[in-house]
Amino acid sequence: MIEIELTVNGRSVRETVEPRLLLTDFLRHRLGLTGTHVGCEHGVCGACTVLLDGVSVRGCCMLAIQADGSRVDTVESLAEGGPLTELQDSFRRHHALQCGFCTPGILMAATDLLSRGRPTRAEIADMLSGHLCRCTGYT
Repeated sequence: MIEIELTVNGRSVRETVEPRLLLTDFLRHRLGLTGTHVGCEHGVCGACTVLLDGVSVRGCCMLAIQADGSRVDTVESLAEGGPLTELQDSFRRHHALQCGFCTPGILMAATDLLSRGRPTRAEIADMLSGHLCRCTGYT
């Protein structure tokens, strides 16, 4: 067992974990943050996307111990009980939710992309190509 200390959604967390525990399992099962979805468990579908020190990563491809000393933000960090963020509200207004399984990962990847400035259509397409939406037949 290894002790890790990190900041999750602005809250300091110290836990003892097995070295092989995935970041997604840590977030979902240890911290109860079920907004981070697990789809393919191979980093292909993007449902597990979280921000690690502000950069989008696939949580299913990371061990919890790799996040030691870092800041992790999940989809739960976006509104934190308050009003929806502009991005979340835009998803709602434009019916971009459908079943919602892929939505948290896309929101987190888009949050990262938007934090870098105004993205081009190509950058948006590239970001979205890393996410599989099962509602639309992967298109």
